[in-house]
Amino acid sequence: MAFWLASAVGLVVAYLLGATPTGYLAGKLLRGIDIREHGSRSTGATNVLRTLGKGPALVVLLVDVLKGIAAIVFARWFYSWLATLPSFAPPAAIDLQALVPWAVCLSGLAVLLGHGRSIWLNFTGGKAAATGLGVLLAMSWPVGLGAFAVWGIVLAVSRIVSLSSILAAITAIMLVFAFEQPLPYRLLVIAGGLYVILRHRANIQRLLSGSEPRLGRSGG
Repeated sequence: MAFWLASAVGLVVAYLLGATPTGYLAGKLLRGIDIREHGSRSTGATNVLRTLGKGPALVVLLVDVLKGIAAIVFARWFYSWLATLPSFAPPAAIDLQALVPWAVCLSGLAVLLGHGRSIWLNFTGGKAAATGLGVLLAMSWPVGLGAFAVWGIVLAVSRIVSLSSILAAITAIMLVFAFEQPLPYRLLVIAGGLYVILRHRANIQRLLSGSEPRLGRSGG
């Protein structure tokens, strides 16, 4: 029982890492505004760029990526550490090495959920693309770099951040099957990629109607 309670605490930590409202804090600290009342009303780096400028947006982007990395690194360390504590060691019937990838998968989902549905912002937040990139880089750097490359190329050509994020999520799903990855990691990338895409529903509608703004122009 102690092991499972400790595992739940680990997931809460991952969620709270994701829930740290980086973009919201940037708006409050730099201009005293609620960034959810400006631009696309998102707390992500794109809306920070349109509302606060390049410097704050870069900081928010990096911190959001680091949140995803930190959640995966923490999960791997946490379960290895639990195994060294007799009071919190997993039941004898459980293979810890087989369990860790599943724990990493759940932690990745928790940090994405925290970013998109932050408890500090009445369960609102960003679209989790940057945090998802951090999860990918920490979990499987070839998949993360491939998705990031597609994101960068599409952004350079189209100047549309939402399109870049959606195509990067689709690329990650494809790459996780192209490389040898544990089943939990593949499930995480599928679930995380679909979550990112679903968070861009409004952007997809604007893309289809041709009204999605490009970088350097105002809008959602």
